[in-house]
Amino acid sequence: MEEKFKNILRESSRLFLKYGLRNLSMDDVCRELGISKKTLYQYVENKADLIDKFMQLHIEEDMLCIYNPELFTDKNAIDILLGISKIVSDQLKDFKPSVTFELQKYYADIYKRFMDAKRAQVYEGISRNLHKGIEEGLYREDIDIEVIARLYIQNLEDVHTIEFYSGEEKPVDKVFKVMFESHIRSIANAKGLAYFEAKKAEM
Repeated sequence: MEEKFKNILRESSRLFLKYGLRNLSMDDVCRELGISKKTLYQYVENKADLIDKFMQLHIEEDMLCIYNPELFTDKNAIDILLGISKIVSDQLKDFKPSVTFELQKYYADIYKRFMDAKRAQVYEGISRNLHKGIEEGLYREDIDIEVIARLYIQNLEDVHTIEFYSGEEKPVDKVFKVMFESHIRSIANAKGLAYFEAKKAEM
């Protein structure tokens, strides 16, 4: 995928997050990005294809910048989680749960493909982190890795849904931070908790 197209996808994703999937037309996208419809349609067939492609790019780029184990070879399990949480929190600053609702309702096939890929991605990353933390003596040895990983995925999905907020406005990135800290406190042993508290104080 050429870099010009990736930039179009990144900017399109930003616009859809800001204005909503249903409200934003292809004409709106072209006008906001300062490109012609001819240019846009060189890369995508229609609005659904555009949404599908920037969701795919999201998965690919998360694999490179969040869940790539080669990026964290010199860090312990808690430092890795802190690094990942910072990236995810930044991603969620402008996220609106209504986008998830629109994806589910109007682009169900795209949503399913994205969620299947995302669940597999997160499950692999969290499972790897849990094994690492146990080996390093930072996480409890009695945790059920499969259950914890699946609970993390479910909690992450809940943070993205309208139903979770029950009409109360809360920044999604702030909710994620609470969820993330609860995750660490549920898996860390005394040594891990002490390390986590020290890192929090530094931050």
